Amino acid sequence: MSAAMKFALSMAIFGSIGYFSAKTNLPAIELVFIRCICACVVLSIVYLFSQRKKEAIERKEIGYSVLCGVFLVVNWVFFFRSFEHMSVTVAVSIYHLAPVLVVLLGSFLYREKVSLKVLLTIIICFIGTLLVGGIQDYLSFDDLISAGLPWAFGAALFYALTTLTGKKIAKLNPILTTIIQTSVGIIMLLPLVRWDYFNHLTGENWFYILLTGIIHTGFVYYLFFSSLPKLSSGTIAVLVFIDPAVAIFMDIVLTAYRPDFLQIIGILLIFWGQTHAALKRKMSESGN
Repeated sequence: MSAAMKFALSMAIFGSIGYFSAKTNLPAIELVFIRCICACVVLSIVYLFSQRKKEAIERKEIGYSVLCGVFLVVNWVFFFRSFEHMSVTVAVSIYHLAPVLVVLLGSFLYREKVSLKVLLTIIICFIGTLLVGGIQDYLSFDDLISAGLPWAFGAALFYALTTLTGKKIAKLNPILTTIIQTSVGIIMLLPLVRWDYFNHLTGENWFYILLTGIIHTGFVYYLFFSSLPKLSSGTIAVLVFIDPAVAIFMDIVLTAYRPDFLQIIGILLIFWGQTHAALKRKMSESGN
């Protein structure tokens, strides 16, 4: 299978996670905990069988991997928590503000000047977020909080932090990096897991739990990391849109979700901003 096909498949599987996670009947923390265990086991097996020579491991990059793991796990918890309060379409649309936040935070952290175009992109995406979140339907701040908008936005923020921290990891094997990150997740979430949630799960629930952990996490990350180094930034920027496209398609077809007119406008504004941010990152990377 070509690198582009592997990456496209990983994005398609990523896009279906919202639908399958709803079938697990597990809250966000417990589901992410199982994902971390499954990913850690699957990727550890892949890593052990793929090693042909001993790798040099830098302590500094181990530290960045641990920090990146903290951001990644919080991102996952927030992302799955958003599914508990809003439709997959709305949650995924807001979540894909992440590339825009990467540009904004990157400009702040690396002291790059924010151009008028970037500022306009951020404003348009913010408006899109309010529209897709149905801001016009909420009469108070408490209504807005309970609607799940902060969870989806928080997931996007921590995904952006994961991306920026991940840029510091240049030499460490990507699969080993993810093993470290998911191990961090297991340690972080273990004290927070409520084991009674597992008592009343059905065989069908366990099927979707294991599917989400093994396929949507372990297998997907194997496809993702094995294809990423072989693809250009332009190819990645195009193929990454498969993720939200699949998520929204499944939400509309399988759960009969129908976004209203303002939400459709909001989705288009966010995806326009994501495209613009991806192109900006591509140009900046090609200029280095």
